[in-house]
Amino acid sequence: MPVHKIQVGQVWKKSDTGVNYLVTKVYSEALATFAVLRKAGAEEEDRLRAKVERAGGTETLPGFTYAQEAENF
Repeated sequence: MPVHKIQVGQVWKKSDTGVNYLVTKVYSEALATFAVLRKAGAEEEDRLRAKVERAGGTETLPGFTYAQEAENF
C-alpha cells in the first residue's frame, strides 16, 4: 500500500514473511531515496535497507505493505 511519504516510526509488514518492520531512517543517496528498517521489537538484529519507489505522489517499499491503519498521527 503506498503512502504519501515514508517517515521514521512507520511500521511496514514484509510481504513474504508477515514480519513487522519499523522505519528507523530515511535518507537520499544520489538520485534515490532509501529507508532503513529493523524488525519490530528486535533492536539488536541486522537492519534492512530498501529503496523507496515513487509513483503519482505516493511512496512505497517494494516487498513490504504499510501496516498501520492511519497515516496521519
